Amino acid sequence: MDDVTLARAIHVLAVIHWFGGVAFVTAVILPAVAAIAEPANRLALFEAIEGRFSAQVRVSVPLAGLSGFYMGERLDAWDRFLDPAGWWLIAMVLVWLLFMAILFIVEPLLLRRWFHRRAASDPDGTFRLVQRAHWGLTAIGAVTAAGGVLGAHGFLG
Repeated sequence: MDDVTLARAIHVLAVIHWFGGVAFVTAVILPAVAAIAEPANRLALFEAIEGRFSAQVRVSVPLAGLSGFYMGERLDAWDRFLDPAGWWLIAMVLVWLLFMAILFIVEPLLLRRWFHRRAASDPDGTFRLVQRAHWGLTAIGAVTAAGGVLGAHGFLG
């Protein structure tokens, strides 16, 4: 096995963990919390459950980016980003940057306090906002993952 194959395996496993987890939180955890908890307790219950995943994804998201960058560098694939058929590469980087920003900047520095203040005055509306945001992120990730698989196998260009 060569280093690029190993990097690709690390990349795919990191993305599976990352987006599989996002999809699970979106499609399973959030609806379950909405069905079980009183509106005033939903955000706290969600945070208690999702906190374990959040700690894990703080490893898998950087790992996906590092392995992707390594493959780009090792394969000297940077020119593919200029080809319109390589839109999926740009989409992967943008989704990665979005999640890096959310995980390491926006959520810890801004969102956590804002959500707690908002949840105190409108728990139901805040939880619905969390659900919509997760569905949006899941949709963006699914389109990007599908584009990545199709593009990597020559179906998009």
